[in-house]
Amino acid sequence: MSETAAVKSKGSATAKSGSNITKFLLLNAIGIFMFFISVTINGTKSIPIDHIVTAIRSIPNFGSVYGGLIVVIGAVLPFVRGTWNKDTVTTVFSIFKVIGIGVVIMAIFGFGPARFHDPDMLPFVFNKVVVPVTSLVPIGAIFLAFLINYGLMEFIGVFMKPVMRPLWKTPGRSAIDAVASFVGSYSVGLLITNRVYKEGFYSQKEASIIATGFSTVSATFMVVVAKTLGLMDKWNLYFWSTLIITFLVTAITTRIYPLNKKPDLGYEGMEVVKEPVVEKGKLFSTALNEGLEACSKAPGFVEGLIKNFKDGINLALNIGPTLMSIGFLGLLLAEYTPLFDIMGYIFLPFTMILGFGPEAMMVAKGCAISLAEMFLPANIVAAGSPLAQGVIAIVCVAEILFFSASIPCILGTDIKLSVKDLVIIWAERVVFSLILATPVVMFLY
Repeated sequence: MSETAAVKSKGSATAKSGSNITKFLLLNAIGIFMFFISVTINGTKSIPIDHIVTAIRSIPNFGSVYGGLIVVIGAVLPFVRGTWNKDTVTTVFSIFKVIGIGVVIMAIFGFGPARFHDPDMLPFVFNKVVVPVTSLVPIGAIFLAFLINYGLMEFIGVFMKPVMRPLWKTPGRSAIDAVASFVGSYSVGLLITNRVYKEGFYSQKEASIIATGFSTVSATFMVVVAKTLGLMDKWNLYFWSTLIITFLVTAITTRIYPLNKKPDLGYEGMEVVKEPVVEKGKLFSTALNEGLEACSKAPGFVEGLIKNFKDGINLALNIGPTLMSIGFLGLLLAEYTPLFDIMGYIFLPFTMILGFGPEAMMVAKGCAISLAEMFLPANIVAAGSPLAQGVIAIVCVAEILFFSASIPCILGTDIKLSVKDLVIIWAERVVFSLILATPVVMFLY
């Protein structure tokens, strides 16, 4: 037997050992439970990781102290590390991070005009976006080790490859990202995507598709939209139609500029790990072998937790200040400038053709303002017709990209997407979401 064959045989024997099988089953079960199984605690139904973060956030003054520190430290770090001016985009965002310090001081200590402190302005950005996201990312990162280190992604990936690759041009393992976003949140999905991309399992193109196509708001946030627009009596229809339309739009944007021009290169030039070839009739055994093999090669338990926690803290420090400054700026632009009214004319031809009549401009503005914050369109059409409300309820989720949260989160990862790329993809997603959502609401709602 050759040395290579001997090593391979030894590796396979280790992978199929009783201890490795136990580790594979137990640790992945913990990961599935923490991220995908909803449980009810104190009358609130959510995934366990969200309950943990909620419990931590209930500590007196946690939000003000933790959120303030994350924003301030995150804003100062680029200057301490000397990375603030490595390129134009980094310089611009470093400036926004510094602005974030001033904004967070206003939010915590009540400085500035009274209007800034209304519930839909600074308190919304700080308490509903910055603190939850920056809390969830590092805590979620700890448990992320259970989800991605011990073979679950490889196991699921073999089953999902025949679906994911033809429709979305992404590996089977990206199905985990999609589910994590809808059950958890876009921050959890992006955390998974960035980590898997850096480990060589996604190309730049695949990571870009996943980040802009699957990392949408969670189902729990969709409930807020549905309640605002009076759609809770149609919750199941709303949820599933939004889910399907979101992923149909992703299948379209995957095939057009700028996503179709992204290179099939790995992170920092590394070779992308190929998916396994499945022999006919051996789907389950191939999936199990891949999962066990990955589990046997996983880092030590404590080592994996520490690495993931460091990644989570770094991501929270990176996105916290920009969430604070850019999120608030978007709300100011929506409140005090006609910017989004003007941008609404981009979508006006589509809303007119789709038959919104006298509400065409209102729906167009609702679409445009989704770039600032995904919840704002619901306020725009709150007094509109059931058609306008239903369509906007779908569009504001399916468009995925907005400056108060998801765009700064994506820019805070290592995935090479520019602001220009993200704005173009946002506009494409809004148009295709409008086109698909309108007949669905007309005939089914």
